[in-house]
Amino acid sequence: MDSFSEFDHEVTRLEVDSVLLEYEHRKLLQNIYLRVEKGEIVGLLGRNGSGKSSLLEVIYGIRATRNCSVRVDNKFIRKAYRHENFIAYLPQKPFVSGHLKVREALMLYKSQIGEAINYFPEVEQLLAYRFDKLSGGQQRLIETIMVISSPASFIILDEPFSNIMPLHIESVKTWLSALKKKKGILVTDHYYRDVLAISDHMYLLNMDGRTIKLQEPIKQLQDFGYIS
Repeated sequence: MDSFSEFDHEVTRLEVDSVLLEYEHRKLLQNIYLRVEKGEIVGLLGRNGSGKSSLLEVIYGIRATRNCSVRVDNKFIRKAYRHENFIAYLPQKPFVSGHLKVREALMLYKSQIGEAINYFPEVEQLLAYRFDKLSGGQQRLIETIMVISSPASFIILDEPFSNIMPLHIESVKTWLSALKKKKGILVTDHYYRDVLAISDHMYLLNMDGRTIKLQEPIKQLQDFGYIS
């Protein structure tokens, strides 16, 4: 695994642009610009099929494209996931092997277990459980905790509020708001009100594969027909 030893300073900015991704003869992503600074939460909204998950995969480095530019402090980076402690990614689909115990899964991501328990006291009772013995909601919560409490400088979250209890959603939001002091956070979710509530900056990904930075999020989301 690569490291960030080539940087002589703490990384502070993640940018992506010049993305060209085609799917079944359709240009899914073609006019993209996103910037995430350490110290802020950036929200990304868009309709189903607009390519939000694909864009996060491009940033993480697991989605092949005809063209893309992912940069860290103006330095081009390939396959961000290979760089230790740089970026952590929460995909929509489950990703933890069922045979792992919760404690093992958290340790695999170097997660802060004590801090997680402060926000979610019930996690302490789950540490000895195998993952396949948890409910779907518990699995999603643990996966989310693994990612957001990892030592990565940047975290990208694909629907972290989906399939977890409303009380847990509020705790995740509170934790993310505290973590942004030392991380850059990119989050997308169909629970747009929760995304809006914690985001410092917002982008809309339209069906033409273009990101639009929102200066007046509620008004512009109404104007573009995302919300009524």
